[in-house]
Amino acid sequence: MVSVRSVFVALTILSMDLRISQARPHVTLNEQSIVDYHQQWMTQFSRVYKDESEKEMRLKVFKKNLKFIENFNNMGNQSYTLGVNEFTDWKTEEFLATHTGLRVNVTSLSELFNKTKPSRNWNMSDIDMEDESKDWRDEGAVTPVKYQGACRLTKISGKNLLTLSEQQLIDCDIEKNGGCNGGEFEEAFKYIIKNGGVSLETEYPYQVKKESCRANARRAPHTQIRGFQMVPSHNERALLEAVRRQPVSVLIDARADSFGHYKGGVYAGLDCGTDVNHAVTIVGYGTMSGLNYWVLKNSWGESWGENGYMRIRRDVEWPQGMCGIAQVAAYPVF
Repeated sequence: MVSVRSVFVALTILSMDLRISQARPHVTLNEQSIVDYHQQWMTQFSRVYKDESEKEMRLKVFKKNLKFIENFNNMGNQSYTLGVNEFTDWKTEEFLATHTGLRVNVTSLSELFNKTKPSRNWNMSDIDMEDESKDWRDEGAVTPVKYQGACRLTKISGKNLLTLSEQQLIDCDIEKNGGCNGGEFEEAFKYIIKNGGVSLETEYPYQVKKESCRANARRAPHTQIRGFQMVPSHNERALLEAVRRQPVSVLIDARADSFGHYKGGVYAGLDCGTDVNHAVTIVGYGTMSGLNYWVLKNSWGESWGENGYMRIRRDVEWPQGMCGIAQVAAYPVF
Protein backbone atom coordinates (compact mmCIF):
# COMPACT_ATOMS: atom_id res chain seq x y z
CA MET A 1 0.00 0.00 0.00
CA VAL A 2 2.90 2.31 0.61
CA SER A 3 4.63 1.71 -2.74
CA VAL A 4 4.97 4.66 -5.08
CA ARG A 5 2.08 4.71 -7.53
CA SER A 6 0.96 7.29 -10.02
CA VAL A 7 -2.20 7.40 -12.09
CA PHE A 8 -3.33 8.66 -15.41
CA VAL A 9 -6.76 9.24 -16.86
CA ALA A 10 -7.02 7.04 -19.96
CA LEU A 11 -9.58 8.70 -22.17
CA THR A 12 -9.28 6.49 -25.24
CA ILE A 13 -12.27 4.20 -25.59
CA LEU A 14 -10.14 1.10 -26.15
CA SER A 15 -8.27 1.49 -22.84
CA MET A 16 -10.96 2.84 -20.55
CA ASP A 17 -9.82 1.71 -17.11
CA LEU A 18 -9.72 3.15 -13.59
CA ARG A 19 -6.90 0.97 -12.30
CA ILE A 20 -3.73 2.60 -11.04
CA SER A 21 -0.96 2.67 -13.62
CA GLN A 22 2.78 3.09 -13.39
CA ALA A 23 2.79 5.65 -16.23
CA ARG A 24 1.05 8.98 -16.67
CA PRO A 25 0.91 10.23 -20.28
CA HIS A 26 -0.27 13.64 -21.37
CA VAL A 27 -3.82 13.40 -22.60
CA THR A 28 -6.18 15.52 -24.62
CA LEU A 29 -9.68 16.02 -23.27
CA ASN A 30 -12.61 16.21 -25.64
CA GLU A 31 -16.34 16.11 -25.07
CA GLN A 32 -17.02 12.61 -26.40
CA SER A 33 -14.11 10.98 -24.60
CA ILE A 34 -15.24 12.56 -21.31
CA VAL A 35 -18.81 11.35 -21.85
CA ASP A 36 -17.55 7.83 -22.54
CA TYR A 37 -15.15 7.91 -19.62
CA HIS A 38 -17.89 9.15 -17.28
CA GLN A 39 -20.08 6.24 -18.34
CA GLN A 40 -17.28 3.78 -17.60
CA TRP A 41 -16.68 5.52 -14.27
CA MET A 42 -20.39 5.16 -13.39
CA THR A 43 -20.15 1.44 -14.03
CA GLN A 44 -16.97 1.14 -11.99
CA PHE A 45 -18.55 2.76 -8.92
CA SER A 46 -22.13 1.58 -9.46
CA ARG A 47 -23.32 5.19 -9.72
CA VAL A 48 -26.98 5.61 -10.62
CA TYR A 49 -28.65 9.00 -11.11
CA LYS A 50 -32.33 9.64 -10.55
CA ASP A 51 -32.88 11.19 -14.00
CA GLU A 52 -31.14 12.64 -17.05
CA SER A 53 -31.11 16.12 -15.55
CA GLU A 54 -29.04 14.95 -12.59
CA LYS A 55 -26.78 12.93 -14.88
CA GLU A 56 -26.11 16.00 -17.00
CA MET A 57 -25.32 18.09 -13.94
CA ARG A 58 -22.99 15.42 -12.57
CA LEU A 59 -21.27 15.06 -15.92
CA LYS A 60 -20.43 18.78 -15.84
CA VAL A 61 -18.96 18.42 -12.36
CA PHE A 62 -17.06 15.30 -13.45
CA LYS A 63 -15.64 17.18 -16.45
CA LYS A 64 -14.53 20.11 -14.30
CA ASN A 65 -12.79 17.85 -11.79
CA LEU A 66 -11.22 15.76 -14.55
CA LYS A 67 -9.71 18.84 -16.16
CA PHE A 68 -8.38 19.98 -12.78
CA ILE A 69 -6.74 16.58 -12.29
CA GLU A 70 -5.20 16.43 -15.74
CA ASN A 71 -3.99 20.04 -15.73
CA PHE A 72 -2.12 19.33 -12.52
CA ASN A 73 -0.68 15.99 -13.62
CA ASN A 74 0.43 17.37 -16.97
CA MET A 75 2.52 20.07 -15.26
CA GLY A 76 4.96 17.41 -14.12
CA ASN A 77 7.78 17.89 -11.61
CA GLN A 78 5.47 17.27 -8.66
CA SER A 79 5.99 14.94 -5.71
CA TYR A 80 2.44 13.62 -5.97
CA THR A 81 -0.29 12.91 -8.51
CA LEU A 82 -4.04 13.42 -8.62
CA GLY A 83 -6.60 10.98 -9.94
CA VAL A 84 -10.26 10.06 -10.20
CA ASN A 85 -12.06 8.34 -7.34
CA GLU A 86 -15.67 7.65 -6.42
CA PHE A 87 -16.19 11.34 -5.55
CA THR A 88 -15.14 12.82 -8.89
CA ASP A 89 -18.72 13.81 -9.73
CA TRP A 90 -19.14 15.70 -6.44
CA LYS A 91 -18.84 19.46 -6.08
CA THR A 92 -16.16 20.47 -3.59
CA GLU A 93 -18.59 22.19 -1.25
CA GLU A 94 -21.02 19.27 -1.04
CA PHE A 95 -18.26 16.75 -0.45
CA LEU A 96 -16.77 18.83 2.36
CA ALA A 97 -20.19 19.37 3.90
CA THR A 98 -20.78 15.62 4.21
CA HIS A 99 -17.29 14.16 4.68
CA THR A 100 -15.62 16.73 6.94
CA GLY A 101 -16.96 19.33 9.35
CA LEU A 102 -15.31 18.29 12.59
CA ARG A 103 -16.02 20.79 15.36
CA VAL A 104 -13.13 21.18 17.78
CA ASN A 105 -12.28 23.56 20.56
CA VAL A 106 -8.53 23.30 21.02
CA THR A 107 -8.59 25.02 24.41
CA SER A 108 -11.20 22.71 25.93
CA LEU A 109 -9.47 19.71 24.37
CA SER A 110 -6.25 20.60 26.15
CA GLU A 111 -8.10 21.06 29.42
CA LEU A 112 -9.68 17.60 29.12
CA PHE A 113 -6.31 15.96 28.56
CA ASN A 114 -4.82 17.76 31.52
CA LYS A 115 -7.64 16.48 33.75
CA THR A 116 -7.66 12.88 32.57
CA LYS A 117 -3.96 12.13 32.25
CA PRO A 118 -0.92 13.90 33.69
CA SER A 119 1.27 15.32 30.94
CA ARG A 120 4.26 13.15 30.13
CA ASN A 121 7.73 14.61 30.02
CA TRP A 122 8.27 15.27 26.33
CA ASN A 123 12.04 15.03 26.13
CA MET A 124 12.98 14.86 22.47
CA SER A 125 16.74 14.81 22.99
CA ASP A 126 16.93 11.04 22.46
CA ILE A 127 14.98 10.99 19.18
CA ASP A 128 16.97 9.82 16.19
CA MET A 129 15.73 12.18 13.50
CA GLU A 130 17.50 10.03 10.91
CA ASP A 131 15.28 7.08 11.81
CA GLU A 132 14.05 6.47 8.29
CA SER A 133 10.68 4.80 8.58
CA LYS A 134 7.95 3.28 10.68
CA ASP A 135 4.73 1.67 9.46
CA TRP A 136 2.28 0.24 11.97
CA ARG A 137 0.51 -1.63 9.17
CA ASP A 138 3.55 -3.87 8.90
CA GLU A 139 3.03 -4.85 12.54
CA GLY A 140 -0.65 -5.68 12.16
CA ALA A 141 -1.70 -2.73 14.29
CA VAL A 142 -3.99 -0.97 11.81
CA THR A 143 -7.55 -1.97 10.98
CA PRO A 144 -8.75 -1.91 7.33
CA VAL A 145 -9.66 1.37 5.64
CA LYS A 146 -13.35 2.21 5.81
CA TYR A 147 -15.66 4.52 3.95
CA GLN A 148 -17.39 6.83 6.40
CA GLY A 149 -20.12 7.92 4.00
CA ALA A 150 -21.86 11.11 5.03
CA CYS A 151 -21.18 10.55 8.73
CA ARG A 152 -18.12 11.41 10.89
CA LEU A 153 -16.20 8.51 12.37
CA THR A 154 -14.22 8.07 15.54
CA LYS A 155 -12.02 5.06 16.33
CA ILE A 156 -10.16 4.19 19.48
CA SER A 157 -7.73 1.27 19.24
CA GLY A 158 -6.24 -0.60 22.17
CA LYS A 159 -3.37 -3.00 22.40
CA ASN A 160 -5.31 -5.69 20.53
CA LEU A 161 -6.37 -5.07 16.95
CA LEU A 162 -10.11 -4.53 17.38
CA THR A 163 -12.56 -2.89 15.01
CA LEU A 164 -14.74 -0.82 17.31
CA SER A 165 -18.14 0.76 16.85
CA GLU A 166 -18.20 4.27 15.43
CA GLN A 167 -21.98 3.93 15.22
CA GLN A 168 -22.25 3.82 19.01
CA LEU A 169 -20.65 7.26 19.26
CA ILE A 170 -22.86 8.60 16.48
CA ASP A 171 -26.03 7.30 18.13
CA CYS A 172 -25.26 7.79 21.81
CA ASP A 173 -22.80 10.68 22.12
CA ILE A 174 -25.36 13.30 21.04
CA GLU A 175 -25.40 15.92 23.80
CA LYS A 176 -23.07 18.20 21.82
CA ASN A 177 -21.83 16.10 18.91
CA GLY A 178 -25.10 15.94 17.00
CA GLY A 179 -24.61 12.52 15.42
CA CYS A 180 -23.72 13.02 11.76
CA ASN A 181 -23.63 16.81 11.95
CA GLY A 182 -20.03 17.15 13.03
CA GLY A 183 -18.70 16.93 16.55
CA GLU A 184 -16.28 17.87 19.26
CA PHE A 185 -13.37 15.64 20.17
CA GLU A 186 -13.62 16.26 23.90
CA GLU A 187 -17.26 15.12 24.04
CA ALA A 188 -16.42 11.83 22.33
CA PHE A 189 -13.53 11.31 24.75
CA LYS A 190 -15.77 12.02 27.75
CA TYR A 191 -18.36 9.55 26.49
CA ILE A 192 -15.83 6.73 26.08
CA ILE A 193 -14.35 7.36 29.52
CA LYS A 194 -17.77 7.65 31.21
CA ASN A 195 -19.22 4.67 29.35
CA GLY A 196 -16.31 2.42 30.30
CA GLY A 197 -15.47 1.52 26.71
CA VAL A 198 -17.23 0.89 23.39
CA SER A 199 -18.74 -2.04 21.53
CA LEU A 200 -17.20 -4.05 18.73
CA GLU A 201 -18.40 -3.08 15.29
CA THR A 202 -19.72 -6.61 14.76
CA GLU A 203 -22.11 -6.06 17.65
CA TYR A 204 -22.96 -2.43 16.87
CA PRO A 205 -22.38 -2.06 13.09
CA TYR A 206 -21.96 1.17 11.16
CA GLN A 207 -25.12 2.41 9.40
CA VAL A 208 -23.92 5.63 7.66
CA LYS A 209 -26.68 7.52 9.50
CA LYS A 210 -27.78 8.27 13.04
CA GLU A 211 -30.11 5.78 14.70
CA SER A 212 -31.53 5.21 18.19
CA CYS A 213 -28.91 4.70 20.88
CA ARG A 214 -28.53 1.13 22.06
CA ALA A 215 -27.56 2.08 25.58
CA ASN A 216 -27.35 -1.54 26.71
CA ALA A 217 -24.90 -2.59 23.98
CA ARG A 218 -22.17 -4.83 25.38
CA ARG A 219 -18.80 -3.12 25.67
CA ALA A 220 -15.85 -4.91 24.11
CA PRO A 221 -13.19 -6.17 26.55
CA HIS A 222 -10.04 -4.07 26.98
CA THR A 223 -11.54 -0.94 25.39
CA GLN A 224 -11.88 1.14 28.52
CA ILE A 225 -9.54 4.14 28.53
CA ARG A 226 -8.18 6.16 31.42
CA GLY A 227 -7.67 9.27 29.34
CA PHE A 228 -5.81 10.73 26.41
CA GLN A 229 -2.33 12.10 25.97
CA MET A 230 -1.99 15.21 23.86
CA VAL A 231 1.14 15.71 21.77
CA PRO A 232 2.72 19.17 22.07
CA SER A 233 1.26 21.45 19.42
CA HIS A 234 3.34 22.87 16.54
CA ASN A 235 6.05 20.28 17.14
CA GLU A 236 6.62 17.64 14.46
CA ARG A 237 9.58 16.32 16.42
CA ALA A 238 7.30 15.44 19.34
CA LEU A 239 4.75 14.03 16.92
CA LEU A 240 7.45 11.74 15.51
CA GLU A 241 8.19 10.41 18.98
CA ALA A 242 4.51 9.73 19.55
CA VAL A 243 4.07 7.88 16.23
CA ARG A 244 7.12 5.77 16.98
CA ARG A 245 5.17 4.45 19.98
CA GLN A 246 1.72 3.95 18.41
CA PRO A 247 -0.69 5.33 15.76
CA VAL A 248 -1.77 8.88 16.59
CA SER A 249 -5.04 10.70 15.84
CA VAL A 250 -4.60 14.14 14.28
CA LEU A 251 -6.73 16.91 12.83
CA ILE A 252 -6.04 18.19 9.34
CA ASP A 253 -7.28 20.73 6.80
CA ALA A 254 -8.92 18.70 4.03
CA ARG A 255 -10.49 21.60 2.11
CA ALA A 256 -8.04 21.79 -0.78
CA ASP A 257 -9.18 20.37 -4.12
CA SER A 258 -5.77 18.75 -4.48
CA PHE A 259 -6.35 16.93 -1.17
CA GLY A 260 -9.70 15.54 -2.29
CA HIS A 261 -8.28 14.34 -5.63
CA TYR A 262 -5.00 13.01 -4.20
CA LYS A 263 -3.99 9.67 -5.72
CA GLY A 264 -0.35 8.94 -4.85
CA GLY A 265 3.13 10.19 -3.95
CA VAL A 266 4.13 12.63 -1.21
CA TYR A 267 1.40 15.25 -0.93
CA ALA A 268 2.54 18.87 -0.70
CA GLY A 269 -0.43 20.87 -1.99
CA LEU A 270 0.17 24.60 -2.22
CA ASP A 271 -3.58 25.11 -1.82
CA CYS A 272 -3.68 23.26 1.52
CA GLY A 273 -4.25 25.50 4.55
CA THR A 274 -4.08 24.99 8.32
CA ASP A 275 -7.71 25.51 9.40
CA VAL A 276 -8.35 21.91 10.49
CA ASN A 277 -11.72 20.31 9.73
CA HIS A 278 -11.12 16.56 9.45
CA ALA A 279 -9.78 13.73 11.62
CA VAL A 280 -7.30 11.13 10.34
CA THR A 281 -4.73 8.79 11.89
CA ILE A 282 -0.97 8.85 11.41
CA VAL A 283 0.13 5.22 11.12
CA GLY A 284 3.74 5.73 10.08
CA TYR A 285 6.39 7.87 8.47
CA GLY A 286 9.24 7.60 6.00
CA THR A 287 11.39 9.33 3.39
CA MET A 288 11.18 9.25 -0.41
CA SER A 289 13.51 11.09 -2.82
CA GLY A 290 14.73 13.33 -0.02
CA LEU A 291 11.20 14.22 1.17
CA ASN A 292 10.16 13.22 4.67
CA TYR A 293 6.52 12.19 4.95
CA TRP A 294 3.78 11.00 7.30
CA VAL A 295 1.53 8.05 6.39
CA LEU A 296 -2.12 8.93 7.01
CA LYS A 297 -5.07 6.57 7.24
CA ASN A 298 -8.22 8.27 5.98
CA SER A 299 -11.90 7.20 6.10
CA TRP A 300 -12.97 7.94 2.52
CA GLY A 301 -12.67 4.40 1.19
CA GLU A 302 -9.98 2.67 -0.84
CA SER A 303 -10.64 4.52 -4.11
CA TRP A 304 -9.18 7.67 -2.55
CA GLY A 305 -5.41 8.07 -2.37
CA GLU A 306 -3.12 5.08 -2.07
CA ASN A 307 -5.82 2.53 -1.27
CA GLY A 308 -7.26 4.87 1.35
CA TYR A 309 -3.92 6.19 2.64
CA MET A 310 -1.91 9.34 1.99
CA ARG A 311 1.75 10.17 2.27
CA ILE A 312 2.03 13.84 3.22
CA ARG A 313 5.09 16.03 3.74
CA ARG A 314 6.74 15.93 7.14
CA ASP A 315 9.14 18.49 8.66
CA VAL A 316 7.90 21.51 6.71
CA GLU A 317 9.09 25.06 7.35
CA TRP A 318 5.93 26.25 9.14
CA PRO A 319 5.13 25.08 12.71
CA GLN A 320 1.54 24.01 12.01
CA GLY A 321 2.76 21.24 9.72
CA MET A 322 1.49 20.38 6.26
CA CYS A 323 -2.27 21.05 6.16
CA GLY A 324 -2.12 21.85 9.88
CA ILE A 325 -1.26 18.27 10.84
CA ALA A 326 0.94 19.28 13.81
CA GLN A 327 -1.65 21.44 15.59
CA VAL A 328 -3.86 18.87 17.36
CA ALA A 329 -2.65 15.31 17.90
CA ALA A 330 -3.51 12.78 20.59
CA TYR A 331 -3.61 9.10 21.47
CA PRO A 332 -5.60 7.12 24.07
CA VAL A 333 -4.12 5.94 27.35
CA PHE A 334 -5.36 2.57 28.57
